[in-house]
Amino acid sequence: MRKFVFIWIALMAVFVHTAIADDKITFSASAPEAVAVGDQFRLSYTVNTQDVRDFRVPSIKDFEVLMGPSRSYSMQSINGKRSENLTFTYILMANKEGTFTIPGASITAGGNQMISNSVKVKVLPADQQSSSGNQSRGGRSGQASSGSSVSKDDLIITATASKVNVYEQEAFLLTYKIYTLVDLRGFDNVKLPDFKGFHSQEVELPNDRRWSLEHYKGRNYQTTVYRQFVLFPQQSGKLTIEPARFDASIAKAVQVNDPFEAFLNGGSNYVEVKKTLITPQVTINAKPLPSGKPEGFSGGVGEFSISSSINETKLKTNDAVTLKVVISGTGNLKLLSTPEVKFPEDFEVYDPKVENNFRLTNAGLSGSQVIEYLAIPRNAGTFKIPPIKFSYFDIHSQSYKVLTTDEYTLQVEKGAGNAAQTIANFTNKEDLKVLNEDIRFIKQNDVVLTPKGDFFFGSMGYYLFYLVPGIAFIVFFIVYRKQIAANANVAKMRTKKANKVAVKRMKLAGKLLQENKKEDFYDEVLKALWGYISDKLSIPVSRLSKDNIEEELRKYGVDDTLIKDFLDALNDCEFARFAPGSDNQAMDKVYTASLNVITKMENSIKH
Repeated sequence: MRKFVFIWIALMAVFVHTAIADDKITFSASAPEAVAVGDQFRLSYTVNTQDVRDFRVPSIKDFEVLMGPSRSYSMQSINGKRSENLTFTYILMANKEGTFTIPGASITAGGNQMISNSVKVKVLPADQQSSSGNQSRGGRSGQASSGSSVSKDDLIITATASKVNVYEQEAFLLTYKIYTLVDLRGFDNVKLPDFKGFHSQEVELPNDRRWSLEHYKGRNYQTTVYRQFVLFPQQSGKLTIEPARFDASIAKAVQVNDPFEAFLNGGSNYVEVKKTLITPQVTINAKPLPSGKPEGFSGGVGEFSISSSINETKLKTNDAVTLKVVISGTGNLKLLSTPEVKFPEDFEVYDPKVENNFRLTNAGLSGSQVIEYLAIPRNAGTFKIPPIKFSYFDIHSQSYKVLTTDEYTLQVEKGAGNAAQTIANFTNKEDLKVLNEDIRFIKQNDVVLTPKGDFFFGSMGYYLFYLVPGIAFIVFFIVYRKQIAANANVAKMRTKKANKVAVKRMKLAGKLLQENKKEDFYDEVLKALWGYISDKLSIPVSRLSKDNIEEELRKYGVDDTLIKDFLDALNDCEFARFAPGSDNQAMDKVYTASLNVITKMENSIKH
């Protein structure tokens, strides 16, 4: 009985603790990171309970309060867990440029006094709007040029280097950035330079690109970073980064008075405009490293440190000793030469094992390089491993630095057995190695004798030796043929069901479209397009690309116009996944175009 009561109390305690944790009250403030002078924006304070009172906001001095606070309530249920939010909203207007901080508000929620976070808002200068321009998508402050043309100021792509004066092997960041006032749908073709004269590594950017407002050349653009590379100059002198080419696809809003023409245009007043952009050439002045390089210079440029450790200082002959060296810091870690360790002459030394543990940053590779040296003493005695010297060029002090590790003294005793003969089995060495011996000992194992006249030839084992492999080969051949037939049937079934599977996915995409779930909608349309062409052509998705899709479809006699429509549908979906805003008309257009292109493709591909 006591045991039952104890368990019941423990379960209740866990339940109460979980309920308290789930019902934790939060109070937070949110506002746009950047706005322009004259823009109106929302300042919201949200608390996840209705049990509130005494909501107070400090004086908002730097902005004009147009409305508020308005009070709104929302509730949602996810996986059976209900959450409710109470939001207090202000409408503010920015009147002057600068960076301003709005202090946190206070509230009494659940009987406790709470203060929200403060928010920082950057106010950009007013946009120098072009005359008679149309307001661009996404609520941008700037305006795009009217008509179906795209001016050079409507869409800009820049290539900027974080440094233009660097030392040889010094890392710098190259950024390709988009500035747009128009509805950029994607790029039909992107040609980046080959970075001749540099060692390059691309920075991994999030799939969901983040757009923000930025004042650039008198205009307020929506901007995002398209690609970034960390470059290491491999030689000195003036190095040139050639221009990059971007073939952009842009949707432009147009005035259509004829309803029939609007219907033929997909039900939306948009036309597709192509524009080619060329980034400017970037010149990097790579200075040579100063003279006076230390002996055994590692080639390192950056900021580094070195440490070492040894697994054993007292051991016996033929026992392995491992010396571990760790080089840490930031710079061209991947291009360092391995430090030399001077082991005693009668030690057998093996190739070092190198393990890289670093990540890419704007200043180069940051992390550590772990090097393990393996050696085996063959004779007894006292030996010393001298300090390891590591030299590099320090960017901050612009001078060479030499680092040293500790010195190690090894006490080696004579091991058991025949010390003159040693058998070793290690990486990068022979599987079996005998040292200091020219003649092996005669084997002294037990001898097995066989009766006179007892031969293997003609015995049962002799015939089985030939018969069993033959039978195994025949069985393998039959099974393999059945497997080939089965695989052929699977591919045929996948081809037949390709359209049915694609239509099923497009139906799900239609539901997501009605629910206005933008990201899920585009993901499902992409799965339908890629999955359909994979099943239809019997090519795994992992081996598909836009280039080989075009080549394979031509083999099946598909018209070039239809191939282009299919690739355009893929490009529109892929770019829309990270484009800002939620344009329902654009989603409708993508859905209709994808459904039409799958139907046309089904009628065109003949097996």
